[in-house]
Amino acid sequence: MKHLSSIFVSSQVKPLIWVEAQVEKHSRSRIEIMVKARSQFKERSTATNVEIELPVPSDSTNPNVRTSMGSAAYAPENDALVWKIKSFPGNREYMLRAEFSLPSITAEEATPDRKAPIRVKFEIPYFTVSGIQVRYLKIIEKSGYQALPWVRYITMAGEYELRLM
Repeated sequence: MKHLSSIFVSSQVKPLIWVEAQVEKHSRSRIEIMVKARSQFKERSTATNVEIELPVPSDSTNPNVRTSMGSAAYAPENDALVWKIKSFPGNREYMLRAEFSLPSITAEEATPDRKAPIRVKFEIPYFTVSGIQVRYLKIIEKSGYQALPWVRYITMAGEYELRLM
């Protein structure tokens, strides 16, 4: 028998993975995105399966992407660049730089920039944001099943979005 319990923290907590993005339009046909992702938790913990989804203009083409860690792929169906980092230790910082081509358009045809959010997903095994710990666990099993008491902590990103300025 497996029982999962969740505790949701609704108080103000600094983002465990902070993402800053700077977007530069070099011309009407080229855009450059520079992203810095920083883990804001202790070095002894490691975030896993980190996924950072960065919005890009819907008419973006020919991506040229460089990362200091992980890999990034253009997802045109979501108008996004998805940066995946398998293992992100605490107190670290990684960078991504991407350049996209845009179709040539005149200033009159230009649409205003949308300010879609940056989405962040991750898990941090054996870590609790709240600091809550189970000090005592007693299992009473009357069916004869041999149950072993253990607790596994994991922190997961829920609705986690950062706005572009």
